[in-house]
Amino acid sequence: MKKILVSIVAALMAVPSFAQFSSGGFELDKESMYYGVRFGGTVASINGDISIGSKVGMTLAGIIGLRLSSSTPVFLESGLYYTQRGGKNSDYNITHNNLEIPILIKYGIQAGDNIAVLPFIGPYFAYGISTDEKLKSDYAKANDLRVNRNNMGFKLGCGFEYNKLYAELGYQFGVTNIIDDEYEAGKDKSSHNNALFFNIGVNF
Repeated sequence: MKKILVSIVAALMAVPSFAQFSSGGFELDKESMYYGVRFGGTVASINGDISIGSKVGMTLAGIIGLRLSSSTPVFLESGLYYTQRGGKNSDYNITHNNLEIPILIKYGIQAGDNIAVLPFIGPYFAYGISTDEKLKSDYAKANDLRVNRNNMGFKLGCGFEYNKLYAELGYQFGVTNIIDDEYEAGKDKSSHNNALFFNIGVNF
């Protein structure tokens, strides 16, 4: 995993910088700051010692980005996200509602007139504000699970921007153990919440 992340970062930094290209609310050849809104969905699952299949959720966010270099189109982007994650199978239906703050590095690449491609990578930090857990079987009722409130991991993906319109596709790799081992079903178990995500929005 570490070798893959290093290779991705090296490949992004090897792409030449572009000048005189404007996309959305920022220009790739100038220092700038931009703001945006995001709306989208997730397909999440819990994987590990306890595995629970995929579940569809939603995402709402406000973001802010800042150019880091005057000579290279590298941006630092963060924001506040509301995300739904969890998992669903014949035993459990878990919806975990999170407030999430990512810290992403983005690299801007010119792909055509008024079009930018923005690959990104970085960690995220999440806090669970509520959890809806439905126990669907006798097994689940006898092995109740609880989801940890704190969660962190990494996001990897690519954004596409045309004028002020923005879309992105990526994947979130959970790092912390999502199952609370205070409960019997979670004793000595390690599971992570991973998610495929897709967002659309506008940059200003």
